[in-house]
Amino acid sequence: MRSSRPLAVVVVVAAMTTACAVVTPSRSPATTEAKFGRPVTETDIAPWDIDIRTSNGKGLPPGRGGVAEGKAVYEAKCLACHGPDAKGGPVYGSMVGGIGSFTTSTRVLTPGSMYPYAPILFDYIRRAMPMDKPLSLSANEVYAVSAYILNLNGLVPADAVMDQTSMPKVQMPNRDGFILDDRPDTHAVRCMRNCP
Repeated sequence: MRSSRPLAVVVVVAAMTTACAVVTPSRSPATTEAKFGRPVTETDIAPWDIDIRTSNGKGLPPGRGGVAEGKAVYEAKCLACHGPDAKGGPVYGSMVGGIGSFTTSTRVLTPGSMYPYAPILFDYIRRAMPMDKPLSLSANEVYAVSAYILNLNGLVPADAVMDQTSMPKVQMPNRDGFILDDRPDTHAVRCMRNCP
């Protein structure tokens, strides 16, 4: 009696060869252009293009949020890690106070003490918070939480509303506390086409 095993191996090899032939892109010797997929459009990139120029707020999205709204969002989505009134919780330390501490030997790292520009706060919250669901807050929620934290730090009044226009105007206490890193080994020139 003959075994059917060799025939099964031939069928599997033939199937793999056929599958590989289907997946392998067709390329002519003169070009390396793939024959599958599609070009990436600006619309495809837009959800990932969330850079903000923190010194002037360029790139801040439309939206707005006030201190009172921010307190409600904070209590629902931030309090568990950051504690009541952002004074520190089981996961993170305080986000309030420390203003002026960078000129002392006991620095207190908070948005009010270390951020030179308010849009940095918006950018960080949007990208990284809540810790278990980054990028899940709406622009309105991020503006509101930013307003709330800025208010807790005494940087905006209780009726403040943050948006694309007002947020870059907030004067952060440590705005002039940074020096430009002008070492020659840190200089880089952006190059997108015909680079040396």
